[in-house]
Amino acid sequence: MIDLGQGIWRWTLRHPEWHPRTEFGAEVGCYAVHVDGGTVLIDPLFDGEIERELDTVVTGEVVVAVTIPYHVRSSAEAVGRWGGTIVGHPDVERRLPDGTPFGGDEDLPLGLVMHRVTRLKERPLEIPAIRALAFGDRVVGVDGGLRVWLDRPVTDKRREWFRTTGAPALQPLLDVDFDRALVTHGDPVLSGARQALEDALTGEPWYHRPT
Repeated sequence: MIDLGQGIWRWTLRHPEWHPRTEFGAEVGCYAVHVDGGTVLIDPLFDGEIERELDTVVTGEVVVAVTIPYHVRSSAEAVGRWGGTIVGHPDVERRLPDGTPFGGDEDLPLGLVMHRVTRLKERPLEIPAIRALAFGDRVVGVDGGLRVWLDRPVTDKRREWFRTTGAPALQPLLDVDFDRALVTHGDPVLSGARQALEDALTGEPWYHRPT
């Protein structure tokens, strides 16, 4: 677990379902963030060692934020160990054991805001206290910046879709006051993230399919 400063910790573990040989995609990033005396766990995945490390980090009210339903991962185990509630797209609840505390994606604790993106189940998480946005799969860290990750190879047709549909759907996120981007794929951007997102939306879409 790496202390990124400003009350942010990051760790990576092997992707639980996808096992490519190339590095990108083989591991997923997870975060713990201190906010107003509480702790936000973002897309948590852990093993016994990480659990023990988190015992020294998690404090106060706990919110487990799931940015996209596929990222439920260790969320139920997290609230079972430290209490709190899980937040995210309504489909997240379907992937949780019956009775697991779930709070949806509105009126969130600790000043958190989940932003809806047209046609996507992803819910980028705004953490105003640290001026950060956390992303699931669509926005990734590449070469020190951000890129929009398409799920199929980039062709002229898909590039046109990105220009007319994909990028405009994410455009409202540029109205958010943020300077950090906490991504689950690739490295986080810890300063200048809003500009990095703008560059991603006006630049080329990105595709990488590990083998």
